[in-house]
Amino acid sequence: MKNYYKILEVEENASEDEIKKSYRNLSKKFHPDVNPNGAEQFKEINEAYEILGDKEKKQTYDFKRKNPYQGSQFENLFDSLFKNQQQGPRRKQAPDKIIRLQVSPIESFLGSEKDIQYTRDLPCNSCKGSGGDRVVCTNCGGQGFHIKTFGTGFMVQQIRTVCPTCNGQGMSITERCYLCGGRGTTQTVNDIRIKIPVGADNGQFLKLQNLGDFKNGDMGDLVIQIELISKDGFEKMNNDLIYNLFLDLSGLTQEKYTIPHPDGNLSMDAPKTFDTSRPLRLRGKGYGGGDMYIKLNVKFQRPL
Repeated sequence: MKNYYKILEVEENASEDEIKKSYRNLSKKFHPDVNPNGAEQFKEINEAYEILGDKEKKQTYDFKRKNPYQGSQFENLFDSLFKNQQQGPRRKQAPDKIIRLQVSPIESFLGSEKDIQYTRDLPCNSCKGSGGDRVVCTNCGGQGFHIKTFGTGFMVQQIRTVCPTCNGQGMSITERCYLCGGRGTTQTVNDIRIKIPVGADNGQFLKLQNLGDFKNGDMGDLVIQIELISKDGFEKMNNDLIYNLFLDLSGLTQEKYTIPHPDGNLSMDAPKTFDTSRPLRLRGKGYGGGDMYIKLNVKFQRPL
């Protein structure tokens, strides 16, 4: 069992004011805006305060700490009260934030770095993500849900529904935060640099932990979906690199072609028979040992 007193840096006999004061100081210290490496500590601090800042949960927590061998009946009771805070509707994991990122075939070939900018929701500086002053929801008793029972005898069925009063949070706001209006978050523009994997393909996902939105006490992850686009005449098809070579009439009589490539220009012999329906092939010049294909295209202006 986690020692929430140690996490909040208070004694076990600390008063409500002392617990609240320490929580505020630690929240400021490890807030993601101030300490980029403090996301995990920030999460634990909020988790600890949700227990020690609530009289009923604190009593249950203290009893469990002092009586660790009370048997399975109390263990199940404690789990239903305490673990619901972590696993039930009130402690939903923050959903992933998904953004699309356009990547060119050359960037995929080289594994380039890209700077991206996006908006994310971070804990409000004023209320630290709580939305304001909160009390246990009287409608669901802090559970965040209601259980309805139907039928009798062997045909009993139970349905769990989210509490409509607190929307599954188990807590109701008595006074909304003046800064965020009770949302608990403020929208911020975030700039990061990411590494594009070599050979990145269309539809591929990159996951960056704790760089998503703050919701329900958790910091979500950022998921980047790669959108591969054709650019500068290049395309990607599986492990093959495709290049569209445009020639005018004079180019049809050339003996060699200069082909641009991510590793530097390549030179290849022109075919004896010019056939635009059959691409030229350079073995081993694609992605990870794949091939490179050159599509021949004729482009000229007819005299009037």
